[in-house]
Parts: sequence; structure tokens; C-alpha cells
Amino acid sequence: MGAGRTELARSVFGHSYGRFISGQVYKDGKPITMRSVRQAIDAGLGYVTEDRKSLGLNLLDDIKTTTVSANLKKISRGIVVDTNKEFMVAEQYRKSLRTKTPSVEEGVSKLSGGNQQKVVLAKWMFTDPDLLILDEPTRGIDVGAKYEIYGIIQQLANQGKGVIVISSELPELLGLSDRIYTIFEGSITGVLNKDEASQESLMKLMTSSRKAA
Repeated sequence: MGAGRTELARSVFGHSYGRFISGQVYKDGKPITMRSVRQAIDAGLGYVTEDRKSLGLNLLDDIKTTTVSANLKKISRGIVVDTNKEFMVAEQYRKSLRTKTPSVEEGVSKLSGGNQQKVVLAKWMFTDPDLLILDEPTRGIDVGAKYEIYGIIQQLANQGKGVIVISSELPELLGLSDRIYTIFEGSITGVLNKDEASQESLMKLMTSSRKAA
């Protein structure tokens, strides 16, 4: 906690806050500049916030509206949303992510935490990002939903998507990651590849970072 992980992620996604963060973002070996969320989305990035209820969802909206909200141009004719396409897209993601709901016209506020998180994931998956940043993707959801989220993350990786998972849960990181970075006070302090990462090696790396500070 307080490591600056979320600030770094949000800055990469074009929305810095809370502290000054410097650096350059590269994609496909080329530097890119993202001064806004819109620029980040256009550059092929997506970001699932750690606070889904306040920042990831509008709890007054229904599932279908939320699912398409980050990529309205794909289902619109000019400024008019094609409601048939909106429904079809939402239904497609409801089925593929196995969101438990009687209808995509159900309000997101009526869903469980795990199903709300699936709707947030669907919203960003519909933008077809090259890189998806997931900030504490399983916080506040039950064990069954956690494993479903893990499966979705693995599917994205298998499709060739880049996925960054920010998590406080070491078993989660060890199970999902090809490479794990540790951050302390806004700076990257260490890195472990999958074949050398364990709870012990991660704890040692995190402890040494604090002592060095």
C-alpha cells in the first residue's frame, strides 16, 4: 500500500494525479504520448480501476450501456447509438464472460461484486486493447469469481494481449505472471521472472527495497 502503483498505472493511462511522475511510454518500440484517457484508448490501452463502484462503473446505468461505453463509435452512426448492436455486444460478453444476470438491461448496481467486475472487463475488452492494465482485479469478490477472472486474464494473454496485473496478493501474482516487478515509493525496485519467483523471493525483494529506502 502507498507504493505508487495506482498513480503509475493511471499516469500511463493518461491521467496522472497525486504526485509528479516522469518517464516515457513505449509501444512497439516507439515512444507514445498520452495526455488524456482518450489518447490512451486510441493508442490501444485499457485500464480496469481498483475502485470499480466509484470509477469503473456508473451504478445508475444498465449492463448494456456500460459494456459499450468506452467504444461508442463502434456501434454508432454519427452521434446515434445503434441500440440493436448495443444489445448484441452486451449479450455476447454476458455469455462469453458468464456474467450472472437475467438480462443485459439489468442495472449494474444489482449485480454481485464479481459480476460487476466482469462488466468492467467487458467494457475494456470491447475496445480491443493491445495492453490491458488491471488494478487489483479480484478485490472484494468471492473465491469462485476470482478464478473466473483469472481465466479471463489467461484468455486475453493467450490471444496475444499484453496484461499488467497490479495486486497485493502474492499467490495471485505468482499464478498469473510471467514477470513480477516490485514498486516502492513510486519507483521500480526489483524484478523476478516466473521461474525464479516465489513467495519467499518476493518477500525478500520487497523487504530489501524498504531497508534500502
